[in-house]
Amino acid sequence: MNGQTPMGLAAAAAAAVRPCRRRLLSSASVAASKTGAGTATPLFPRLPHPPYGRRLPFLVSAASQTGPDAPPTHTTGPVPSDPRAAVSGNLPFFDRVLFPDSFPIETPPAKEDEDAAAASAPAQADEAVAPAPPVREETEAEREAWRLLRRAVVCYCGEPVGTVAAEDPESTETLNYDQVFIRDFVPSALAFLMRGETEIVRNFLLHTLQLQSWEKTVDCYSPGQGLMPASFKIRTVPLDENNEGFEEVLDPDFGEAAIGRVAPVDSGLWWIILLRAYCKITGDYDLLERVDVQTGIQLILSLCLSDGFDMFPTLLVTDGSCMIDRRMGIHGHPLEIQALFYSALRCSREMLVVNDGSKNLIRAVNNRLSALSFHIREYYWVDMKKINEIYRYKTEEYSHDATNKFNIYPEQIPSWLVDWIPEKGGYLIGNLQPAHMDFRFFSLGNLWAIASSLTTPRQAEGILSLIEEKWDDLVANMPLKICYPAMEDDEWRIITGSDPKNT
Repeated sequence: MNGQTPMGLAAAAAAAVRPCRRRLLSSASVAASKTGAGTATPLFPRLPHPPYGRRLPFLVSAASQTGPDAPPTHTTGPVPSDPRAAVSGNLPFFDRVLFPDSFPIETPPAKEDEDAAAASAPAQADEAVAPAPPVREETEAEREAWRLLRRAVVCYCGEPVGTVAAEDPESTETLNYDQVFIRDFVPSALAFLMRGETEIVRNFLLHTLQLQSWEKTVDCYSPGQGLMPASFKIRTVPLDENNEGFEEVLDPDFGEAAIGRVAPVDSGLWWIILLRAYCKITGDYDLLERVDVQTGIQLILSLCLSDGFDMFPTLLVTDGSCMIDRRMGIHGHPLEIQALFYSALRCSREMLVVNDGSKNLIRAVNNRLSALSFHIREYYWVDMKKINEIYRYKTEEYSHDATNKFNIYPEQIPSWLVDWIPEKGGYLIGNLQPAHMDFRFFSLGNLWAIASSLTTPRQAEGILSLIEEKWDDLVANMPLKICYPAMEDDEWRIITGSDPKNT
């Protein structure tokens, strides 16, 4: 990064984007496209590697393996450009799952092959050769799922850039579900990556990066630099007043048009997590080392790690700023955001190129990771032992070594919790603030905490044990519930604002 400021890097990155992909919904962008449409700008130069090689040693070159059972070793040499080579060389489990066409079903051997095999049979009598398993065929449900997913694909300038949040031809009221949401596209992107279709994920990462820190406002207030939009859609606008020509433009939404006008906190975190998944599976280091991508990571981290009035290592967010985008009483420090924050910090630490411009940021990431993991594991964890401790809490403690650090009153422990939580097992509570603990079980936060190693092994086992023990409450006849238990009567009306979406 050569010691440049994030503002200078962002300007340099924006100037190097191809004109077709830079057309955004503003008068300034249209004017710029008219004046500079004929210029060709080279793509971003590759950043120099650190002296010890690449900072992302999670891919292993297929050429480095000398045998089928050779253990994986890190490589500092060139990365295979073919995604299939990268995946098959590093993740043997994916060989037949992701790329079945690379492993066709075995055909009967030819006559000369049979004669040769018969001649060598005595020598190989003692060797048991396991036949290769046949390729698993897709079920009808899987084929239907892929048909629906492909029908939801959105193209921009002739290239796929994502999938709409919902695609129902029978519905006439789409609201904003006809847009490409960052958080909603992540599971679709993982499905495409596992199938070896990486182009749509790469385009999505680059185009959403171009929308970062957009200049739209809510009541003349601009979003923080580095903020990722919650969603975007493709619009067709005329090039001039005579409507003689049209062009496609990207129209992002940072919350200024969203229901409730709430800016997304999790979009940038999901973007970082998806970027690492894409690079890990494809080996596309050229994308990761581009100046604009490195700058985008730094801007997101700078926004999340900025100083404020909060004294906790967790992120302070407003209600509705995450997947639960309706009022649900999760303002403060919701578990879902903290688990995503921890995961994004770990991903960024692997992907950031070490130089004079990033070393201070990497140091801040390491410090926050340590404090955040301790905070969540220590204060968010609840089991029968912890409940008994809360019952014995002393309140109004004023000292640095107080046991009840958040002044939690035992009376706020809900009556359902003691009868519901099993003797063996526990979970991470939904929220923690001064004098307030949200004891609801939030599925995404707990499961993502396990996936990102935010929990300890004992806590991860306890969460899974609780899900197994309370299967009828958490799953029953539907997919895993977002939140348990449901609120009732006046509590539901007060906390949700009588929002029927949360019924």
